Amino acid sequence: MELDETIQQPMDVKENRNLDNRSSKEVLGEGPHLTNGNARGLSRKRPREEGNKGHGHSKFRPKKRRKPQGPVLPKNALVQLNEIKPGLQYKLLSQTGPVHAPVFVMTVEVNGQLFEGSGPTKKKAKLNAAEKALRSFVQFPNASEAHLAMGRTLTVNADFTSDQADFPDMLFNGFETPAPPDDTFYFSLGSNVSLCSLNEYPLPVALTNNNRSRPPLPPPPALTMPPTGSGKNAVMILNELRPGPKYEFVAESGDSHAKNSIMAVTVDTQMFHGSGRNKKLSKARAAQAALSGLFNMQLDQTPSRQPIPREGLQLHLPQVLADAVSHLVVEKFSELTDNFTSPHARRKVLAGVVMTTGTDVKDAQVICVTTGTKCINGEYMSDRGLALNDCHAEIIARRSLIRYLYSQMEYFLSDSTEEHEKSIFRCCSEHGYRLKDDIQFHLYISTSPCGDARIFSPHEAGAEDQGDRHPNRKARGQLRTKIESGEGTIPVRTSNTIQTWDGVLQGERLLTMSCSDKIARWNVIGLQGSLLSYFTEPIYFSSLILGSLYHADHLSRAMYQRIADMDDLPKPFALNKPLFSGISNTEARQPGKAPNFSVNWTVGDQGLEIINATTGKDDLGRPSHLCKHALYSRWVCLHAKVKHFCKANVQSHTHTHTHTHTHTHIYIYIYIY
Repeated sequence: MELDETIQQPMDVKENRNLDNRSSKEVLGEGPHLTNGNARGLSRKRPREEGNKGHGHSKFRPKKRRKPQGPVLPKNALVQLNEIKPGLQYKLLSQTGPVHAPVFVMTVEVNGQLFEGSGPTKKKAKLNAAEKALRSFVQFPNASEAHLAMGRTLTVNADFTSDQADFPDMLFNGFETPAPPDDTFYFSLGSNVSLCSLNEYPLPVALTNNNRSRPPLPPPPALTMPPTGSGKNAVMILNELRPGPKYEFVAESGDSHAKNSIMAVTVDTQMFHGSGRNKKLSKARAAQAALSGLFNMQLDQTPSRQPIPREGLQLHLPQVLADAVSHLVVEKFSELTDNFTSPHARRKVLAGVVMTTGTDVKDAQVICVTTGTKCINGEYMSDRGLALNDCHAEIIARRSLIRYLYSQMEYFLSDSTEEHEKSIFRCCSEHGYRLKDDIQFHLYISTSPCGDARIFSPHEAGAEDQGDRHPNRKARGQLRTKIESGEGTIPVRTSNTIQTWDGVLQGERLLTMSCSDKIARWNVIGLQGSLLSYFTEPIYFSSLILGSLYHADHLSRAMYQRIADMDDLPKPFALNKPLFSGISNTEARQPGKAPNFSVNWTVGDQGLEIINATTGKDDLGRPSHLCKHALYSRWVCLHAKVKHFCKANVQSHTHTHTHTHTHTHIYIYIYIY
């Protein structure tokens, strides 16, 4: 008897251990019966286990009720106001209207101020009153409406004892007693939206001091909207902020296989445009443009698509500036080509330079607009500088800007007081001339510049793109040259072969630096060129804005990171690190064969100049007003004016003070050289 119990015990343990692997029928006793030694084949059922509510299966778990999927609903104004100021009393002021359509008026008192709200029900009237109460202490327009549509958590380290206008992040004035500087202010509306920090875009030191007399602050930082986490797209959010926006179909261009649609949306009497390969995409981009322009909201961007702020003073919000510059250049090109109907509107790359004169982007001015993607054929090169060697759009844009700088220098040296004052130049304290304060130039290119910036980013950055996965490969950062009479770039050979004039004329391949390499050079020596360097300090671009194929890692590496180890540059040169940014309304790809012409326009011109990119001249064989010969002629005239200007200043100066002849010559020498 004891032996049978000893044998049965381990078998029971084994049976219980393997019970979970049996089918449900076997567990319930409906399957094959187990035998146990001398148990004579009788079936055995497992006894009920305590604490399992009578269920025999050890892994039985009651089903959990599924939570409804979807975005977390944002808190309405009543909840928000109650969190800030709990215990408010709402009172019914009046009830008017017929029985089937009553109008209720509710009031609420907040800090001694009475707010009224009306609606078809008491609940809606209370909600309206709460919204008005919230608006009363919002420090910048449309913030409360934005928060009603999207929840977010705001964390700001602020000194409440100082003027709160110093903190653009602050949304609400404090109701309670001012807190110590170390306290943190929380306004919780959810966690699906984040506010970018002002530390990324530092303000001038003068704006952070606690003095009342200061220039106006830049717009508040952008609200970053996650594209999928909140479950709302730009169209839905705009409809909540401004119900019933009116969308209109503007135009459609391109071939059947590559159409580009343009939609417009009107919000608060302002019109915003968006373009894309279909109407749905263009509608979404128009809504995003409206959110950016009215509420300063941006869709959440992957690391590869985020702007890289400029090193130093940042006068504008990156995305706002980028979208404004892009719009100005495209609009000017549309004006010059009769709404893109001109045969010279055909292009693959569009570039332009925009000048800003302060913190307001609305005062920006288009300086030049250019197109082009090809270089000269070696047999058409000119030893007199009468042909344009490189007709890529961004290169022509820089030459157009130099032409504009010559005209501004001539204005400064003019005898007319009016022309002298409207010039963008001023005298430098050391020698020569420099740009006036707050004058900035912004380069726009419809696509990434050829060479190192584009070769590794042939497509738009997607949501899964987290940056360059192979930053240390040898192919990264290489110098590249353009293909003669064609498109694309190839790496520079490591051989010591020197390009010669007669060699190119005899058929050797013409070596032209890629646009990425040229822009990197401009970030060191300036864009003004060697001739203007006789008169001015180096002039650098403040921002580089791309209409498509923007990848932050590749662009920053190509523009300055690969030469970041350059130290001890002679004054006044420095390594310029401009703002890099894409645009919200990404430009559609321009398929098809690139045209053989390049167009350019500079402010003051009557129309476009059309240049044959293969010959570097116009169709009649005339040289361009951007060629080396033309710019050198402007420099010779300017040199004569500078000499006359300096002599006049010296003569007027010697009437007051006695100077020797030697001192006069030194004074002229400093101004000229």
